Amino acid sequence: MSSKPQSMVMLGRNVKHITRNPTTVFNAVLMPIVILLMFVYMFGDAFDVGVDYIDYATPGLMLLAVCYGLSSTAISVSSDFTKGIINRFKVMDVTRASVLTGHVVASLLTNLIAIAALIGVAFLLGFRPSASFAEWLGVVGIVLLLGFAAGWFTVAMGLASKSPETAGIAAVPLVMLPFFSSAIVPAETMGPGLRQFAEYQPFTAMIEAIRGLLEGAAESSDVITAIAWCLGIALVGFLWAGSTFKKRA
Repeated sequence: MSSKPQSMVMLGRNVKHITRNPTTVFNAVLMPIVILLMFVYMFGDAFDVGVDYIDYATPGLMLLAVCYGLSSTAISVSSDFTKGIINRFKVMDVTRASVLTGHVVASLLTNLIAIAALIGVAFLLGFRPSASFAEWLGVVGIVLLLGFAAGWFTVAMGLASKSPETAGIAAVPLVMLPFFSSAIVPAETMGPGLRQFAEYQPFTAMIEAIRGLLEGAAESSDVITAIAWCLGIALVGFLWAGSTFKKRA
């Protein structure tokens, strides 16, 4: 069997697992919307960001939506190993690439659904970006790159974890990292130490690039930095996942 049909079979398998687990659907799709409503209605008036808070917060929460589905991906990958499913795939001569790619693409599809739902709710709340069609394409491109990179990195974490529980815990820092960026408030308003961390961590660069594109005033340096971070994370995740799979499978 060629690798392409195998990858589609693995993708279909992972998508079925996601749709049959209400907790996964809630965490990946609904939780970002809950957080959006909470920050806009409960805390939005407390933040002075120079623009309508919904316009400021939406770009950051789009990336938060990517992160909220990662723990389920890590758990799913780890479960495949601990339950012996990978060994069954080996007997069936299923390629390593198709197994890992199936998890990555399923994670990416979940991210796109979550972000589409989030943006829809944001528009209902008054989100009014001034981006052109080309700038929207840039936003989509960065989101896809991040989803691809985060997917590979999370798959690698799942492979390296000794149990599904450990895999879920290992993904928590990735879920929390956007909160320590410019997603909720500008980095310059934070205290010493935290401000420097927020300014130089990868999510801030991605958020600022997306925010600039949506405002129609993106800085090329932000976009280049965001793309570089995504490619770097994807490369590390891909190499880590491949190496760990060879050792464990």
